[in-house]
This record gives sequence, structure tokens and C-alpha cells, in this order.
Amino acid sequence: MEYLLKGGIFMWPILAISVAVLALVLERVFALWLRYRLDEQGFLRGILNAVDQQDFAGALEECAREAQSPLARVCRAGLLKAHRRDREIESAMEEEMLRAVPQIRKRISYLSSLANIATLLGLLGTIQGLIQAFEGVGVADAATRQEILAQGISVAMLTTAFGLIVAIPTLMAHSLLQGRATRMIESVEEKALALFNRISALHRDLETSDVKLRMKAVEGGRRG
Repeated sequence: MEYLLKGGIFMWPILAISVAVLALVLERVFALWLRYRLDEQGFLRGILNAVDQQDFAGALEECAREAQSPLARVCRAGLLKAHRRDREIESAMEEEMLRAVPQIRKRISYLSSLANIATLLGLLGTIQGLIQAFEGVGVADAATRQEILAQGISVAMLTTAFGLIVAIPTLMAHSLLQGRATRMIESVEEKALALFNRISALHRDLETSDVKLRMKAVEGGRRG
């Protein structure tokens, strides 16, 4: 509190930014590491096994149990269209992916902006302190000049330091969260593609079997 009072008016906006950054980081950590947590390999394995057995109802139930996960929502979108053509399945999954990506990356970009603002506010505090110092030196008598100069430089250094103290961890948090979000999106895309390929392969197998049955029926009719 003593440093905040000594640092001048720009210390308070920087403090407000630090509180906002802390709240944002905690919310995003909770979302990316806890709310969206999922054993993706095990989940995908269960979904693919259900698709192989043509148990789409069971696969949808598995997705419903993990409804908080972006991967589960994207897979569910594809499974709901599993009886349609491949292009319709792909479009449904892409549409859900477009909704999932902003949810994963939500508010992360704010961190870089807040870090820049904290740095600039620290710079403004530095300029303010130097202005106060030089103005005070210009009008004060010789006995108080040193004290006024020291106070102005103190304001300048405190605001600069506080701005950097807030900005540097904020940029580190931004990098960490951005990396986590990118890896999550890439993982969802990879596993959603695996599901799409499995459904598409099932369609091809069913079409091949249907063609074979028709050919056998034609051959049987000719023989008769």
C-alpha cells in the first residue's frame, strides 16, 4: 500500500489490470484444464468401437455424458448425421467445430492487450513523475529541490516497475494458455477426422455389401 501511494495515480489502474488478469487466468485455467478435461484416447476408442458395431445410440450416449467437452460435441454432431452422405456429416462437424474453437480461445487474446496497457500505464507514470520532478526543481528553492527531485524519480521508477511486474507474468500466462488452447483444438480436429473417416468407411462397406447382394439377386434371377 505504501508503494501504491508513493507511485501516483497510475498505480491504481495498473492494480485494477492485475486483478482483471488474475480473474481471467483463473477462469481460463479452470476451463481448459478442468471443465474440458477428457480422456480423449479412451473416449475416441469407445466411440469408434460403437460405430464399428453400428451402435450409434450408444455412441451418442457416450457423447452426452461428456457434453462439456468440445470433442464430444463435435463427435455428436457427426454421429447425428451418420445416416446421411459424407458431405453432410463433414459439414455438421465443421459447423460444430466453428462453435467450439471460440469457446476454447475465449478471452485469451485479452491478456496480451492487458499486458500492453499495463506497460504503457507504467510509462505514463514514469513521464508524470519526471514532469513533477523537473517542474518542482524549477520553482522550488535550493533547500527543497533535492527532495522534490527524489519524489518525482520515485514516482517514475515505481510506476515503471509495477507496470512491468504486471505485464511480464501476463504475457507468460497468455503464452501458456494460447499453447494449451492450440493443442486442444488440434487434438479435437485430429480425433474428429478419425471418427469421420470411420463413418465414411462404414458407408462404403455397407454400399459394397448392398451392391454384392443385388448382384447375387440378379444372378439368381438369371439362373431361374
